[in-house]
Amino acid sequence: MNQPTGIRVLCVDDHPLLREGIGTVISNQPDMVVVGEASNAQQAIEQFGKLRPDVTLMDLRLPDMSGIDTMIAIRTKFPEARIIMLTTFEGDVEIQRAFEAGARAYMFKSMPPKDMIDTIRQVHAGKKRIPPEIATHLAEHYSDEALTSREVEVLSQIAGGNRNRDIADKLFITEETVKVHIKHIMEKLGASDRTHAVAIGVRRGIIQL
Repeated sequence: MNQPTGIRVLCVDDHPLLREGIGTVISNQPDMVVVGEASNAQQAIEQFGKLRPDVTLMDLRLPDMSGIDTMIAIRTKFPEARIIMLTTFEGDVEIQRAFEAGARAYMFKSMPPKDMIDTIRQVHAGKKRIPPEIATHLAEHYSDEALTSREVEVLSQIAGGNRNRDIADKLFITEETVKVHIKHIMEKLGASDRTHAVAIGVRRGIIQL
């Protein structure tokens, strides 16, 4: 009987300990093998081109570029790339963006190893995988009106501790316009004040601090 060829996995994460942990879990499986590792976006793109893995585990936060942008760069050249996003964050906006950009699955780093292995097998078999807790999270905000790119800019400026006048100067708009944007941001996020709006924005992955 022929030995089945293993699922070849590329692991992208900037924490050596996490890469080692994932590597150990995968190596203990009879049907998969870690063929390469990368600790930043540039390495990930190079390694993918060289190794052409079956499945890639991609950290959402990399030191030089976001995991989503790294995935977009890889999938531009290799549209068939099967990429699973790994994260500690529950931001629904980022989850949505990841799937729109072509992610096959989304996993929290806190998931049991068995779930990670199941997800890798499912993605390799051509399926998509959204864990129930992520699906609930997405559904919760599905009908929410998204912030415009200008509103995201204003929210980032608020997060940076800028007052309305500073924001107006930086974005070359009037203070009145800034107030209108803030009103819309509050309404869309269901926030009670500026600090609350920033907290919601960070939690949902709309802005990063």
